[in-house]
Amino acid sequence: MRIGYGYDSHRFAPTEGSGGSAKTLVLGGVEFPGEPGLVAHSDGDALIHAIIDALLGAAAMGDIGAMFPDTDPEWRGADSAKMLEAVAKKIRAAGYSVCNIDATVVCERPSMRGAAEMIRERLAAIMCVGKGRVSVKGKTNEKMDATGAGVGLAVHAVCLLEER
Repeated sequence: MRIGYGYDSHRFAPTEGSGGSAKTLVLGGVEFPGEPGLVAHSDGDALIHAIIDALLGAAAMGDIGAMFPDTDPEWRGADSAKMLEAVAKKIRAAGYSVCNIDATVVCERPSMRGAAEMIRERLAAIMCVGKGRVSVKGKTNEKMDATGAGVGLAVHAVCLLEER
């Protein structure tokens, strides 16, 4: 058994009306229409990025930056779901299976309550595991620090891998 921990955070992109982009927020491969996207080299899916780091860390295979460097134009605007799919395949090829993933999205908005089940289903499908192996929770930061002020969001993720 191997445990991995992942973390990611991004700030929200300026909204279109303020001279920024019309990028839409994506978390766990699910779009949140009407919510501003996150500033990032890829699509900015901080939830998937944290899970990727947890998986790679548990398998001692480096981190997301080594596998998908932001200096490589191939990953500009990339769909993070495709990145997670590649990591899940790499983990399986190395002889590991995912026991479980547990992730917490820390943000003042959007609320994870209504979307958590859809996100769990999407993540499970991407990784080819049962939905019962994926947990996604939302927490606010009670208006403390930059995350609490709504400047961005952060995600913490842990995973447990079993060697087959």
